[in-house]
Amino acid sequence: MPPVERIVPSFAAEPPQEGLPYGRWEERLEQELRAIWSALDTDGEDLGEVGKIVWYPDRSWHGRRYVPATAITSAGYELYGYVRFVADAGEGSEPVELSASGDFTEETAERNPDWKLDVCDEVIGSWRGVGGALAAMTLVWGRPLVGAGRVVTAELGKVTVDQCELIEQRFTLIAPDDYRYDLLEIKLWSARGQELACESLYEGDEDAAEAQQDTNLGQQDTNLGEQDTDLGEQTGALESVEETGDQGDNQDEEER
Repeated sequence: MPPVERIVPSFAAEPPQEGLPYGRWEERLEQELRAIWSALDTDGEDLGEVGKIVWYPDRSWHGRRYVPATAITSAGYELYGYVRFVADAGEGSEPVELSASGDFTEETAERNPDWKLDVCDEVIGSWRGVGGALAAMTLVWGRPLVGAGRVVTAELGKVTVDQCELIEQRFTLIAPDDYRYDLLEIKLWSARGQELACESLYEGDEDAAEAQQDTNLGQQDTNLGEQDTDLGEQTGALESVEETGDQGDNQDEEER
């Protein structure tokens, strides 16, 4: 096969190695997450009571295994995060170096009925490419909100860089993002290879950027209008001066 035009890390993470957490292991992971969520700076917002935690497939990268989760609170917020740890080094050994990361959002699937994918993401590292260009290695997890899906992929610049089969209608990906002006897209596929949904991690940012651009263009139009008014006033003043000068010239000729 010919060499590729662009080098990006593809399928860098191990596929899911275990089923969704349960029993004592689930309790241990839940303890880590609840501690992080309870310490969040909510800027005075009352998030309410934490509801049932929903777990997503595990993925491993750079010697660490990641188990993501979400939970809806009694106040309607969504808590999201992951527990990271060093997987067992041998048979019968326990995971070590557990740590968790979490945050919250008011943007939930229930408040956005037009969503087709409910996605969370968190940058967990970086990858340095040609010329020192950096890609943000991103943990992405979520669930489809439309039926008939089987596989979810991550695409960067039309290159598939990771994929995950749905496990109990949930998925987890680890993929490079924001590399050389390319942004990650998450796509849901049917068993027959039909694209059912596509979600950009930057859709909200793009909307905000477009709104800001419209505001800037409107301000420019206003400034141009003000400049036209100023030029009109200056032209009128010049014409008035010229007219006064012409009248003075005529009067001098009459006196002569």
